[in-house]
Amino acid sequence: MLSEAKEQPVSESHSAMVLGRGMLVVVSSPSGGGKGTLIRRALKTVPNLGYSVSFTTRPAREGEIDGRDYFFVPVAEFKQKVEAGDFLEWAVVHGNLYGTSYAQVQRELIEGHDIILEIDVQGAASVRKLVDDAVSIFILPPTFEILRARLEARGSERPDDLALRLRNSRGEVEHYREFQYLIINDDADRAAAQLASIIYAERARCERQQQAAQRVLESFKKKF
Repeated sequence: MLSEAKEQPVSESHSAMVLGRGMLVVVSSPSGGGKGTLIRRALKTVPNLGYSVSFTTRPAREGEIDGRDYFFVPVAEFKQKVEAGDFLEWAVVHGNLYGTSYAQVQRELIEGHDIILEIDVQGAASVRKLVDDAVSIFILPPTFEILRARLEARGSERPDDLALRLRNSRGEVEHYREFQYLIINDDADRAAAQLASIIYAERARCERQQQAAQRVLESFKKKF
């Protein structure tokens, strides 16, 4: 349950903002909300957009590839990374450990790449505290029944794990108010287009376009 997860430690390994020219996009939803599907579509359609592969101690599901979907590591190795300060954030979710690599996020942002984090509501809260200008998006399933059907159709969880994810989802969906944007994932095509539109719109904010605008203004000065 969410209350159970709150009793577990949630780490903010770095107290300073991640500095860089790129944009950090945080996407969260309950398990089965469809955030992974929508993110994969955005990565195919939106240029200069990267993806942060999280670390986890949970077993790989059928079809998942280490280094592509997650970095699957033993609990002892994960704890070593926590002690070393390797994570931008980490949390206990559904009884497993999940963490975001600080080095990968920092490298992508410094190189000017926008990067998506696919994380739970605990991790999203930690990142929002650390990165002031992070863009936060919550993916909401249209109904609880559809969420349950998606998880059951996935067939990747044991009955006890499935029940835990469904119980947790009731509390997780309440956190949508903490995010800047909300996408109701009742149609994958529309929801994916909406996710891409949010990223494009955020890129066009004046404060993110200062360097580009200055180059344009300099061209006017040369004419007069």
